[in-house]
Amino acid sequence: MAILHSNVDVKSTSFSNNYAAMEDAVAEFRTIEQNVIQNAQEKAPRYEEKGLLSPRNRLALLLDPNMPFLPLSTLCGYLQEGDKDGSAAGGGVIAGIGYVANTRCIVMVDDYLTKGGSITELGSKKRLRLYHIALQQKLPVIALSQSGGGDLTSLGDWFGFSAAGFAMQARLSAAGIPQITVVHGSATAGGAYQPGLSDYVIMIRNQSTVYLAGPPLLKAATGEIATDEEIGGAEMHSEVSGVADFIAQSDADGIRIAREVTQMLSWNKDFSEATTPSDVAPVYTSDELLGIVPKDAKTPFDVREVIARIADKSDFVDVKPEFDMGTVCGYIAIEGQPCGVIGNNAPITAKGAAKAAQFIQLCEQAGTPLLFLHNTTGFLVGTESERAGIIKHGAKLIQAVTNATVPKISIVLAGSFGAGNYAMAGRGIEPDFMFSWPRSVVAVMGPAQAGSVLRTVAHAKMMRSGSVDEEKLTALEQHTVSVMDAKSRALANSARLWDDGIIDPRDTRSIVAFVLSICQHAKTKQLHPTSFGVGRL
Repeated sequence: MAILHSNVDVKSTSFSNNYAAMEDAVAEFRTIEQNVIQNAQEKAPRYEEKGLLSPRNRLALLLDPNMPFLPLSTLCGYLQEGDKDGSAAGGGVIAGIGYVANTRCIVMVDDYLTKGGSITELGSKKRLRLYHIALQQKLPVIALSQSGGGDLTSLGDWFGFSAAGFAMQARLSAAGIPQITVVHGSATAGGAYQPGLSDYVIMIRNQSTVYLAGPPLLKAATGEIATDEEIGGAEMHSEVSGVADFIAQSDADGIRIAREVTQMLSWNKDFSEATTPSDVAPVYTSDELLGIVPKDAKTPFDVREVIARIADKSDFVDVKPEFDMGTVCGYIAIEGQPCGVIGNNAPITAKGAAKAAQFIQLCEQAGTPLLFLHNTTGFLVGTESERAGIIKHGAKLIQAVTNATVPKISIVLAGSFGAGNYAMAGRGIEPDFMFSWPRSVVAVMGPAQAGSVLRTVAHAKMMRSGSVDEEKLTALEQHTVSVMDAKSRALANSARLWDDGIIDPRDTRSIVAFVLSICQHAKTKQLHPTSFGVGRL
């Protein structure tokens, strides 16, 4: 065993400052999440008087009590797409991975109390990401549906891509992954296809409606006059059209049926949860993770300090530690699950890229999942670096990361810049899961560097014209720094779905263990695909 020895002085002023800065950042994103919940719950009583459960009460009824639930993309849309106060964070859907009838599932609950559950472009992309996770990780999908449908004020800007979610539903069914939808309210026009493309549909008597055109549009289009129930009520779809497979008497009854259908699937019949050994806790506490990343982003830190606080028994087998000290590679276990780790202590050099690419191949050979811990300014530049072959070695690293078939999990601890983000399995490389710590930064380059570059380019242009305006150059540089800084921080990145969510650093070990288990189950789960999926014939 190689127990990591921590060099962090947890009683120092610098540690306290780091801790306070990270604690404030955690509180900031948690407050945003809570404000969304609070604003929604304030509207709940008037719907409860009509017999409707609030979205979060529906979620609580659906999930197994006292079992893990991993929320995903809770900040989707934060201060984006016209959201001026952060109240639209979440993308109109409460979603995550949890247990329903002892079955791990993707769960999607339309948040009809936030902007009526209307779906923006980012909200649509969030749903699409959830379907991709379900397909990749072979997880059943349960949707509790009550949405205003696409946001008509912006739908014209992204309608051309709006069928992507429906296409993914079709692929899921064809792949053999079941989808269960409870229609709690109205599903109109395009929204009617979401339950229509599900494998099991549950509707609620005197409450659910599913139709392509409601009474007003029907009258305008054809002159026909009909009621909601006649066009698309639960009884009609249960007795006549065959759209509904089950009819429930209330919100709670519909969720009960969804749980029974999930249990009937026997999805985990060939799988048993691995039990976590009782004596594998890290030597150092997870609370100390708050003080590891320096408050000053220019101050370096050793990624092994993070590894020591997430690895079983703080045991780490360091591979080629002296070949390149800036790129850290090695083996750990997390709650008994083996894992290869790649982390950064410096820019990625040619030797570091070669080291990491070789390590990825070793993990691929052994079937060992990979955990990427981001803290890099990117690939090292300069004459010496170019002569060392940084381009070819960097390209080979990106090839190795992209083509590795073992599970890949990315955690952005601090900075993740330029092509270094690609090499560390950033969002564009499509890792299985990707999360960020709340003070992390992801960008093409640092804001100061971007400002300097644009100033230099503008200065050269002015020189050619024969007149240099230093005030304009300074204003351009400052504006660039300000914009880049705002767009590269964790809140902005998570809002745009550059990760699957911001996490409290103290939860890193448990979250990585949870998603590792999901990925490993997906490797062994046998599906029964069909050519076109299940259709209502």
